[in-house]
Order: sequence, then structure tokens, then C-alpha cells
Amino acid sequence: MTTMRAKMQVSMVQEHNWGPDGSKSGETLSMHAVCKPTYADSEFDEDNTFARMSPGATFNINIANPALWGKFKHGDKFYVDFSPAP
Repeated sequence: MTTMRAKMQVSMVQEHNWGPDGSKSGETLSMHAVCKPTYADSEFDEDNTFARMSPGATFNINIANPALWGKFKHGDKFYVDFSPAP
């Protein structure tokens, strides 16, 4: 079974409002793979290791569950695991 782990960082949290009263209806998270502008060959922190193995990734997640609103902040980092699903 093939699996993969990415380390992603929140780059933006956008709130969405809907309806006549303009109440909050969701959030969109924009995420990118961890990286630094430059890495010296001697810098081997975890972000460096992930950046060297998966140099580019982005995705957006739309959150409709009110219990999750406000739980994600700009700069937060998360592991994202990919494994086969039936």
C-alpha cells in the first residue's frame, strides 16, 4: 500500500457570509507545502526535509462545519496523510 505524508502551512483563512443577514456560512483554508526562501545544505530541520522531498503543493479546503470555524490560523502547520481509500 502506498502512502504519503505532506507538511502543509495555512497561508490564508477566508470567511464567507451568506443570506439576507450576512451571517457566516463557511471558511476557506488555503494551504501550501512548508518551505523557506533558502536552505543551506547544513540546515536539516523537519520543514527542510519536507521541502526537499515535496517541493511544491497547494490546496484549498472549504469548511462548512461551524464547529471548525476559527480553529485554523494563518501560519499554522499540519501533517496531511494520504492513504488509499476504498
